[in-house]
Amino acid sequence: MFSGIVEEYAEVVRLVKEQENLHLTLKCSFVDELKIDQSVSHNGVCLTVVSIQDGTYTVTAMKETIERSNIGLLKVGDKVNVERSMMMNGRLDGHIVQGHVDQTAECIEVKDAQGSWYFTFKYHFDKEMAKRGYMTVDKGSVTVNGVSLTVCNPTEDTFQVAIIPYTYEHTNFHTFQVGSIVNIEFDIIGKYLSRMMQLNA
Repeated sequence: MFSGIVEEYAEVVRLVKEQENLHLTLKCSFVDELKIDQSVSHNGVCLTVVSIQDGTYTVTAMKETIERSNIGLLKVGDKVNVERSMMMNGRLDGHIVQGHVDQTAECIEVKDAQGSWYFTFKYHFDKEMAKRGYMTVDKGSVTVNGVSLTVCNPTEDTFQVAIIPYTYEHTNFHTFQVGSIVNIEFDIIGKYLSRMMQLNA
């Protein structure tokens, strides 16, 4: 379980394909604090630490994860938003994030807001999935590459988020441009409410 408050971005230092799996080796400031079997969010994808060596750590993504997220698009040198699992004795500064990416979205606009930025993303809309909560709503929560954000100006298949300078600089949002592919996780509370409404209909 995560909060969507990204700690920093890690750098990809090695990628190894093994059958349908992809082993990712990364480096970041808290490598020495990690333990084997620990869960870490990578661009919003919950992956398990399987190895720690020489100031780096390795996680493994399986076929389902690669197909549903942007993990398979990563290259050596890329920046990945990372967050360790949430401690239950602190404040929930973001929102409840599972680390289970629902799908990817494409950045279709980056707009300068005189010190901050507006990013617009387009995703594949499926009416049946929307009935189950896979959608965005105005002022609702959405996770983009692991970052907990508030939705602005949603349409059927797009949404906008406002990014302040701190978030822009301390996450990989500063690398986004039109055409960038990001991971999105829709709000779990919305999914539960939608499911309850279906069952009670």
